[in-house]
Amino acid sequence: MKISRRRFILSSAAAGGGVLIGYAATRPSRHRVANDTLAQGEERFLTSFLKIEPDNKVIVYVNHSEMGQGSHTALAMMAADELDAAWEDVAVEQAPATDLYATGDMAVGFAGEFDVPAFLMPLIEASAMKIAQIGNLQTTGGSASIRFTGQMGMRVAGAAARQMLIQCASEQWAVPASECTTALGYVQHNASGQSLSYGELADAAAALEPPAEPVLKDRSQFNIMGKAISRVDIPAKVDGSAFYGLDYKTDDMLFAAIRLAPVFGTKLVSVDASEALKRRGVQRVIELEDSVAVVADNYWRAKEALRLVKTEFESSDNDDISSADIAAQFDAELESSGGSEDFELG
Repeated sequence: MKISRRRFILSSAAAGGGVLIGYAATRPSRHRVANDTLAQGEERFLTSFLKIEPDNKVIVYVNHSEMGQGSHTALAMMAADELDAAWEDVAVEQAPATDLYATGDMAVGFAGEFDVPAFLMPLIEASAMKIAQIGNLQTTGGSASIRFTGQMGMRVAGAAARQMLIQCASEQWAVPASECTTALGYVQHNASGQSLSYGELADAAAALEPPAEPVLKDRSQFNIMGKAISRVDIPAKVDGSAFYGLDYKTDDMLFAAIRLAPVFGTKLVSVDASEALKRRGVQRVIELEDSVAVVADNYWRAKEALRLVKTEFESSDNDDISSADIAAQFDAELESSGGSEDFELG
C-alpha cells in the first residue's frame, strides 16, 4: 500500500524537525512553545522556524548544521520565498539544541520514499521523534535538509505564516483575504491602497493557529528560490566573527596542543619537556601511549610550548609509506582480484 502525499505529510509533520505547525494534530502548536521559550520582547514566532521582529526583520531558525554545503542559505531562501519576505530583511540563526527542533522526523521522510504501509507511519514517526528528542538530536546528512526540512518544512512554514499575516490584515481592514496580496514583507490591499508590514502584523498573527495545508507557490511564482544568492554564512567567516567550537570559553578553562605519532600504530618512546615547562602559562605536559600534549592557559601558549618538546617515536614498517604507495597497493589489489573497471578519470 503506497502512501499518498497528503497522508505522508499529515503523518510526518514535515520531516526534519516537526516544524509544520498545524500538520501534526497530535502535537502541541510548536510556535506557541517557541514564543513561550525563545521569543524576547516584541518578537513573535509564527511557526517554530520563523520569527518576525517589529522592524520587519525575519529570523529563520535552521535545525541543520552548516558545514560549507550552503544549507543555511538554501533553507532560508525556501522559507523567505514562500513568506514573500524581502531577502535583505532575512537573517538565519542556528536552532537551539532543544527537543522543539529535534530532527527525528527525518526517519519518517526517508520512510516516505519507500513502500511503507500507511498504518506503520504513526509508529515510525512517534518512535523516531522520541529517540531524537531524548538526545535533542539535530541530524544533518543524506540531503535531508533540502528534501525534507526544506520542501516539507521551510516552504510550508513560510506559506503558513504568509497566510496568517494576510488573515490578520484582512480582518483589520474588513476586506476579503482574497483581495490582499503580499510582497517584500508587506501585506497590501490594492483597491484601498492600504499596506501593513509583517512586523506590524506579527503580534496578532502569532495568536492564530497556522493553517493545516497552506498553498505553496508554483515554480513560476518563485522570487528567491532558483536565484544565485550569496551565502549568509560567508561574511562572518571572512571577518572572523563566526563562532566555532574552538571559540567556546569558560572560567579557568585550559587548552591543549597535541603532537601525534607521525605514523599510525607507532608508540612514544621518550619525551623531554623541560624547556616547555618553563614557558609562561604552561600547566602540564601529558604523555600518552602514542602522543604528547601540552596543557596551558591559552591555546597559543600551549602550541608554542609544544614546539619545544623533544619527542622520539619508535620506528615502524610504515615510516616510508606515501599516498602514492597506498594508491599503487589499491591498484594491485584490484588487478589481482579480477575486478572490472567501471570509471576512469582523466
